[in-house]
Amino acid sequence: MREAFRRIAGRRPVTASPGATVELRRADDASLRVRLGGGWRLAERLPRVDEVERELDRTRAPRVTIEDAGLGAWDSALVVFVGGVLDRCRARGVPVDARGLPPEVGRLLAVAQEAPVAVERAAPRPGVLERTGVAVLERYARLRAAVAFIGETALALGRFGGRRARFRSQDLWLLVQQSGAGALPIVALVNFLVGIILAFVGITQLRFFGAEAFVADIVGIAIVRDMGALITGITLSGRSGGAFAAQIASMKITQEIDALRTFGFPPVEFLVVPRILALTAMTPFLTLFADATGVLGGAVVATTMLQQPLSGYMRRTALAVTAGDLVGGLVKGATYGLLIALTATLRGMQAEGSAARVGDAATQAVVTAIVAIIAACGVYQYVFFLLGW
Repeated sequence: MREAFRRIAGRRPVTASPGATVELRRADDASLRVRLGGGWRLAERLPRVDEVERELDRTRAPRVTIEDAGLGAWDSALVVFVGGVLDRCRARGVPVDARGLPPEVGRLLAVAQEAPVAVERAAPRPGVLERTGVAVLERYARLRAAVAFIGETALALGRFGGRRARFRSQDLWLLVQQSGAGALPIVALVNFLVGIILAFVGITQLRFFGAEAFVADIVGIAIVRDMGALITGITLSGRSGGAFAAQIASMKITQEIDALRTFGFPPVEFLVVPRILALTAMTPFLTLFADATGVLGGAVVATTMLQQPLSGYMRRTALAVTAGDLVGGLVKGATYGLLIALTATLRGMQAEGSAARVGDAATQAVVTAIVAIIAACGVYQYVFFLLGW
């Protein structure tokens, strides 16, 4: 392999690799001429700018000229080398003439040299008034989005009533199974324990008046009228509501919802309506099952602590609980199911950003649903009181 650089009269070669050549020559006016030749490829071992820098430091040159001395094939390695020479000369205040290079190199150098440098500056801390205004505007925007979502959902349910909503029937039946039969074990366990707790509290308080026999009335009315639907709603908030929010949020972040819109499927009809129908329809049945298990939990305590016969406890419960109590509990259960599905799908649709937002959407859905259920329970209690129900 021949030497890339040869010492000749008046020339000072720079150590380089085969292919790429650099010659440093002093002109009569003491200016430095940098002659580049050979092939300049990133894959090869290339000359360094340090040799040119040392030559500049050894004898100050009034100016530097970069010339083409038989350049072969080149890529960005040549631009990087020439840019390094320009930076060294600019730092020393030495003018550079690179017009002897191919026009393409000059254009690339112009782009590289003119690229703006982003400088991050610490933003001033906003004042209290500004932070308050931003928070109010964000809340207002979220409220508008929620109202728009509810309106769009109402229209989609109207289209479902007219048999014009577009979603897959198998998705609906799968959601019915997941929200109904799949939730039976946890609903039964929680309400059974609630019935036991209510019976213990009732017996403890009624014992002061010698009225322990009325524990069946207290447990039956509390479970059937309020607690069965309330506990079932809270349980479904954590189970089904969180799952719905996480599913839709995942689809939102992975742009599957955008794909549905692209193919002409309204996401509210395709995703929201089946979940609302499934949970609203299944919650009353789960509430009825919760009433039975809650009363059974109270019966276990009464038959063991008070030695009451099971048949007597059930007879007294049937006399205390009215049809209005039962219907009111089922209506509450359907309302709670609707609220859970609405809040879960809303939070899922509001998810933005990275995959970490999926967990945030599920958490927000559960919290919002529980608050909505408790608020609805209070409203129902007030309305039933006014109606004398």
